[in-house]
Amino acid sequence: MSNPKNRSVPPAERLGDSEHLAVLGYQDSFDRSMSLWANFALGFTYLSPLVGVYSLFAVAMAAGGPPSIFWIFIVGSGQMLVALVFGEVVSQYPIHGGIYPWTRRLWGRRYAWMAAWVYIWAMIVTITAVAQFGSGFLASLFNIELTRGATLGLSVALLLVALFLNFTGTKTLAKVARIGLAAELVGVVAVGLYLIIFQRKQGFGIFFDSMGVQGSGSYGAAFLGAALAGLFLFYGFEACGDVAEEVADPARRIPKAMVMTIVVGGISALFSFAGYVMAAPDLAAIVAGRDTDPIPAILESSLGVVGAKVFLLIAITAFLSCVLSLQAAASRLIFSFARDGMVPGHRWLAKVSGTAKVPVNALILACSIPLTLCLIIYSGPDTLLTQITSFAVLGIYLAFQSVVLASLRQRMKGWRPAGPFSLGRLGFAINVAALAYGVLAMVLLAWPGNSGVVASDWTVLIGLAVVAGSGLLYLLTAKPDRRSTAPSGDAIEVARRLQAGRPATNQADGPAETPAAHR
Repeated sequence: MSNPKNRSVPPAERLGDSEHLAVLGYQDSFDRSMSLWANFALGFTYLSPLVGVYSLFAVAMAAGGPPSIFWIFIVGSGQMLVALVFGEVVSQYPIHGGIYPWTRRLWGRRYAWMAAWVYIWAMIVTITAVAQFGSGFLASLFNIELTRGATLGLSVALLLVALFLNFTGTKTLAKVARIGLAAELVGVVAVGLYLIIFQRKQGFGIFFDSMGVQGSGSYGAAFLGAALAGLFLFYGFEACGDVAEEVADPARRIPKAMVMTIVVGGISALFSFAGYVMAAPDLAAIVAGRDTDPIPAILESSLGVVGAKVFLLIAITAFLSCVLSLQAAASRLIFSFARDGMVPGHRWLAKVSGTAKVPVNALILACSIPLTLCLIIYSGPDTLLTQITSFAVLGIYLAFQSVVLASLRQRMKGWRPAGPFSLGRLGFAINVAALAYGVLAMVLLAWPGNSGVVASDWTVLIGLAVVAGSGLLYLLTAKPDRRSTAPSGDAIEVARRLQAGRPATNQADGPAETPAAHR
């Protein structure tokens, strides 16, 4: 949202995309063919309410009963605050990679390195998990018995098809994202409304009935235990900024796309979740935890066998689009990391193809590691997928809050965001509220279980400790931050340059062209 108090259009708002990028120290290397709607579709298919609700519905219901639906409102509101902060940052820094360049320019190289390291691994694990969950839909559609071998084969197929599509360029990515958006809206909104209107077996009052999940204890504790119903849903909007250099007019469009992702994603999740609750033929069994995969039965009883198959086809489209969007976002983050010389093999990873204009080698890496993880899951114990993905959401929230914290730090030093998207005088208060929300969310995500099994109860923190610890060890020993001459901690100075319309002119400002990134 532009600041309504500006009586005249400042120079920053008159800069073209290439001019804005030049102020930040880079030159255009990509095809800016992604529109506002395509950028929104990318974020929405990454957020994927269909995938999120399907994966967590039974868990949320068993933990908090029907009232767990209210976590969608709570988390959606909190993540909207984060999205608004991100909007101001990306409006000043519409650069590939999102979390990494934002934290680098707002704070510094080491801070950004750690934030990006955690975020990359969280995204890689998320790609793996989505492919693994998607294999179940593929198996159901083709009546394949879901053995370990079938899960591995179908997961690999999803990853490779997504990689092939990503190789063909930004236009294909945008088209598939829009198809995925349509599939998501049909799969969550249309089906959800149909279930609520025509297949309702419970009244609306059910959402205020805990159905005894608290036992003899307080419902407050049970409700907090159902927080995952929302916390696992509302991320993905940051992917809109990961592809900033492929979006036309990104300083204005990406903040809008982020806000749209939260709003439409939240509404879609509400319809979907509510529809499943109200159409469940045996809701008590779901709440009691006896039915751990209730959605197929709900769909078949409501839509019939043919209708359920059609839904599976829509769901598979959504899963493929989700994997595609995740791969694209992860590859742009890796490319951005490599372009600044911050990782081993940075020249190879920063290569952009001459025809499709995509970071081909970064895409290969973003597919290869999930393929390897699929093989490890195939040969590991049954609980391995849950264990290695447990830290992913906490890692993503931690990376998000690294941006929010860095933004607040710069504001306290006098930074006034200079992009076209501005929160004006509300910016500081929204930034503080976003940080407070994020800390609460991370506490809920990291809170240990009470099963008595240490490895299980502390899985989230153990996973995060392994990833963060290995990253810190590499940072302190290899010192990748010392090999990079790209700019950092320059938010206030860049804001001044943007207002003056002055490009970077020396190495301290950042290279106007990075040769490895333009081969």
